[in-house]
Amino acid sequence: MNYCAIDFGTSNSAIAIPAAAGGMQLVELEPGQRTMPTAVFYFTEGRDDADGPPRAFGRAALAAYVEGIDGRLMRSMKSILGSSLIDQTTDVGGGRGAKYADIVAGYLKRLRRLAGNPERAVLGRPVFFVDDEPERDAQAQAALEAAARSVGFSEVHFQYEPIAAAFDYESQIDSERLVLVADIGGGTSDFSIVRVGPARMQRLDRRDDILANHGVHIAGTDFDRHIELASVLREFGYRALGPMRADGTQREVPSGIYFDLATWHLINTAYSPQRMAELRQMRSFYDNADHHRRLMTVLEERLGHELASRAEGAKIAVAGGGDTQIDLSHVERGLSVELSEATAVEALDADLERIVQAARDTVRQAGLAPERIDALYFTGGSTGLRLLSERIAAQFSKAQAVRGDRFASVATGLGLHAARLFA
Repeated sequence: MNYCAIDFGTSNSAIAIPAAAGGMQLVELEPGQRTMPTAVFYFTEGRDDADGPPRAFGRAALAAYVEGIDGRLMRSMKSILGSSLIDQTTDVGGGRGAKYADIVAGYLKRLRRLAGNPERAVLGRPVFFVDDEPERDAQAQAALEAAARSVGFSEVHFQYEPIAAAFDYESQIDSERLVLVADIGGGTSDFSIVRVGPARMQRLDRRDDILANHGVHIAGTDFDRHIELASVLREFGYRALGPMRADGTQREVPSGIYFDLATWHLINTAYSPQRMAELRQMRSFYDNADHHRRLMTVLEERLGHELASRAEGAKIAVAGGGDTQIDLSHVERGLSVELSEATAVEALDADLERIVQAARDTVRQAGLAPERIDALYFTGGSTGLRLLSERIAAQFSKAQAVRGDRFASVATGLGLHAARLFA
């Protein structure tokens, strides 16, 4: 029983291990959480230990970054695989350097410890780490395997993530079917056409069951940004006008600061002394003094990530339909803004259409007509957005819509594969 299954995701990761009562179970990686952000924060201060520079993982890593602690945050580490960066060294603060390969290995080591240090593992992998470059794709898998072996795994196997996501559905059907797996998370929207069925369940090599794979780099974080710009940041001057000029016209307030405040990894750049000094001097650019005053409050009190969090919460609140009120009283007493479903639809319309088009393109790549799709399998956090899932379903009217665990379907499926492989 000394094995595990790891979903090493771009945004979040999860791990499954054998359960005492039989079957597989997901590990609680953080208090009350079965998934952990794929993030590492290197502290500038502190002494190295046996594992290397002082670090925080997961939500603690994100919290350190948001709090402005000196150091370096590393996210989306999966995207490094297959690139020339993997063997390069990067500055992580305090005069220290770390190879990108070691950063990936350090995170995997953390997962392995939380799982009880098993020696055998199944790791998920995308259909393509690198599109249309088989050699680099093979190098990406080899780099991930090398990282896993370097932290103590003596036996490493891989399974395709869309196949793993469909395993739960496959166990419930009694005939072969074609499934469009929609895996829509924080950074990407990925689609795969997968052939599943009872006769295929015990096959360990399932590559031939993937008929097509396609995706776009649009997903939940893009939705959050558009929602924040369309609602929250309007109260701070986004798209506002300046004073009336002599020729009877008004100029729009510069928008750069608002795009940065709506982009998670750029928020801290808005707090630099030089940037804040420039923005203080821009009071005359605003016709509404309240907008500028609120903006400076956000910057001086470092409330940018809190605004982004409230925008994300509002997106979730309207995900199933209806309206919500966004409380902004932490900036100004009594301040709030309404987010209606109609406003959300308008803000997200272009992104949603590009994602839906990616689903259509995936089916076309497989040489199939839309009516040939038997089921739609939704997984990934952003598939909870009704506006999105209904638009995708409308393209495949004959397909059964099936919802897996939005955050752990891949890890659960990888666990099923690990049990078949090792047990």
